[in-house]
Amino acid sequence: MIGKRALKGTTVLILVASLSACSGGGGGGLFGGGGGGGLFSGLFGDDREEKPIEDFTAEQIFARAEYELEQGNEEEAAEYFAEVERVYPYTDIAKRALIMQAFAYHKASDYEMSRAAAQRFVDFYPGDEDAAYATYLLALSYYDQIEDVGRDQGLTFQALQALRDVIELYPNTEYARSAILKFDLAYDHLAAKEMEIGRYYLKRKHYAAATNRFRVVVEQFQTTTQTPEALYRLIEAYLSLGLTDEAQTAGAILGHNFQSTQWYKDGYSQLAKRGLEPAQKGNNWLAAIYRQMIKGEWL
Repeated sequence: MIGKRALKGTTVLILVASLSACSGGGGGGLFGGGGGGGLFSGLFGDDREEKPIEDFTAEQIFARAEYELEQGNEEEAAEYFAEVERVYPYTDIAKRALIMQAFAYHKASDYEMSRAAAQRFVDFYPGDEDAAYATYLLALSYYDQIEDVGRDQGLTFQALQALRDVIELYPNTEYARSAILKFDLAYDHLAAKEMEIGRYYLKRKHYAAATNRFRVVVEQFQTTTQTPEALYRLIEAYLSLGLTDEAQTAGAILGHNFQSTQWYKDGYSQLAKRGLEPAQKGNNWLAAIYRQMIKGEWL
């Protein structure tokens, strides 16, 4: 049987008695039959010897990898899948082992190794039916590392690009449908980062810097859930700067698109306190958005 990998070389510890049971006429198959026999029984018994992993079939090593995966030993499972690829390269089972290696490493949260295995699969087997899943795993290796909005968003940009690859290369797959949902969440994540920085500046009365951040959300992330608050914060910032045309226009856009939200109610109240109301005013960047989005005037 295939046992724990030895520390040196590519040998594995095996149980002689179990090997005899597997090769005998008692049946039971790879995982053994009744009486607790089979490939994995007595794994840590006393009667052990070292045997090169090359002496086992690809199917046996693959089965051991699956067993470790079922037991929750994802890192060890990935190593056994890697051995299938190494010992039996360019075979169908090696191809299966490679995609399973990527999956096992991802389950173990070893995203770099998962990404490397998935990329090798895409490079070696671009036309295979599992290439879509490998590309999806590549995207997940970035997406599942996205942290809270207070951290650097470099991984979010990488996740967006990788998710876009899944959507564009495999549009009619279940992976594309999942990638679309994750793309929207990652996109919202970037907008949330801009909002966090904008609120930071606003709280410290750096109004010009704050409006720049909120403007990015309105112009580049207008389909995200952050847009209503961004428009409200623009009302706050522009009123503080004395730019009433911009504040009123932000209120008009907010009212047209998000009238039922608390952000609009609060924004309307802010304007009303100064004797103003939501309306398109002046010839500023918000007025241009108002004309395009609400009036349909693109020229």
